[in-house]
Amino acid sequence: MEYETIRVIQAYAYWFITLLLVVLLYAYIYHLYKNQRGGKIDYEKYARLALDDELDDRLIEKRNNQDKKKES
Repeated sequence: MEYETIRVIQAYAYWFITLLLVVLLYAYIYHLYKNQRGGKIDYEKYARLALDDELDDRLIEKRNNQDKKKES
């Protein structure tokens, strides 16, 4: 292959990967927004996790101990 052909393929691959990553980013943002809006999960309470990280701080959510197989 000639040098110019390789550079053209690189350019098309760069733009394709960039476009793919942008689409995936917006899909992820939409997914987070939809779950927050629907009440499935509250992401704002997880935002304080970095600030409230001491052992005696309040828990973010209660732990469900119903499935004993996962703990062992």
